[in-house]
Amino acid sequence: MNNYLDLSIKEIHELLVAKKITPVDLVEECYTRIGENSDLNSFITLNKTEAIEYARKLAEEEVEVDNLLWGIPIAIKDNISTKNIRTTCASKMLENYVPIYDATVIEKVKAAKMIIIGKTNMDEFAMGSASRTSYFGAPKNPVDKTKITGGSSGGSASCVAGNLVPIALGSDTGGSIRQPASYTGIVGMKPTYGRVSRYGLIAYGSSLDQIGPMTRNVYENALLLNTLVGKDKKDLTSVEREKEDFTRLIGKNIDGMKIAIPEFFVSSIVSPIIIEKLNHVVEILKENGATVEYVDMKYLDQVVTIYQIITMGEASSNLARFDGVKFGYRAENSESVEDMYANTRYEGFGTEVKRRIMVGSYLLSGENAKIYYDKALMIRNALKQEFNKFFEKYDFVFGPTTTTVAYGLDENLDDPRKSFMDDTLVMPVNMAGLPGINIPMGKDSDNMPIGLHIIGAHFEEARMYQIASFLENKLK
Repeated sequence: MNNYLDLSIKEIHELLVAKKITPVDLVEECYTRIGENSDLNSFITLNKTEAIEYARKLAEEEVEVDNLLWGIPIAIKDNISTKNIRTTCASKMLENYVPIYDATVIEKVKAAKMIIIGKTNMDEFAMGSASRTSYFGAPKNPVDKTKITGGSSGGSASCVAGNLVPIALGSDTGGSIRQPASYTGIVGMKPTYGRVSRYGLIAYGSSLDQIGPMTRNVYENALLLNTLVGKDKKDLTSVEREKEDFTRLIGKNIDGMKIAIPEFFVSSIVSPIIIEKLNHVVEILKENGATVEYVDMKYLDQVVTIYQIITMGEASSNLARFDGVKFGYRAENSESVEDMYANTRYEGFGTEVKRRIMVGSYLLSGENAKIYYDKALMIRNALKQEFNKFFEKYDFVFGPTTTTVAYGLDENLDDPRKSFMDDTLVMPVNMAGLPGINIPMGKDSDNMPIGLHIIGAHFEEARMYQIASFLENKLK
């Protein structure tokens, strides 16, 4: 068997340009690997017939020499709308839903001539942090198949970490790209809110959701982000920015950079081995001319509560559309319209989704909206101002991505709060609309990956890739 997928995208591109391989070779290798690793449960739906057909079509065309992503296979999280490819959100509610339109990011993926391999497994409607709420069963961690992948973009993390597909798209509402990237040892970027269009992303928490790239290394992450960004008239929260190449600063040194580490990020909630790895990173930074200071940052210890209020409120509103009338699952044998609504939602949604909808409906009802939701928004805004204040003095905020390494698939099953606590270090980024990236920074004694979390100021992704790539090379 060929092992083209073990090569970097640059190396694959050189082979394509030299006509030593074709996109068909890459696609067939992807499906061979997916078949051999079906127990990972990374995918919900495969796009095999169409992908091979498209690869054959590309093989007859001239390779776009300046487009490194030409002919590269990509996996797509199953909450991103793909025309004529089933899009389930890992829920019984959308088990048979086939969209008639592409999300804006999918239009961009197709314009760059990437090949969609399939739709990846995830937490149901992106609600969870271990991908165990999926109606289709949890994906497994390729590093250790008895462990969780993290979530909600667990399938995307699993297929990239397992080298089944070189690159993937995830979405991140409260850590859902970065946390599974940490657990599986890959690179995951949550871009600045508004950087990437959300049109066609099936909403969980609209003021927090953001699509981003999941890849094997920093350079390929920046390369993929290049194709995703841009103002979109279909998403009024998307932002107009001058076009830039996110790879342009990769390779430059970090001399003179100033980094802040909040004390909360290295407190007793974090496993000692993770603190140890972070301390090693701090030494590397100092040895290479960067300044590191430990700081007190307000509101970080309240983030989980704020996140719960905002996301559950927004989820209860966003998921109201799934009522059995227009599309999706419909319960049978209902005696009235009210019965049909109730039965559809009772049968179509999983336990965690129902829990969050119920709490969210309570939080938004009557006076509760002022007592809880409005107050949470005020604290969220104060957190954003706190970050902005630190970015006047520091280039980046550093910390671990997670408090522990990936744990067993059967652990913590009866603790609904656990799924929020797993994301406590990454949620602040979504609250403040900031970009955040995970890169691997080592492993524990059981060989489980540990992630470093780099937070930048708004629209500073290129500089984040600069320092992330620098550290990636030092930590090899």
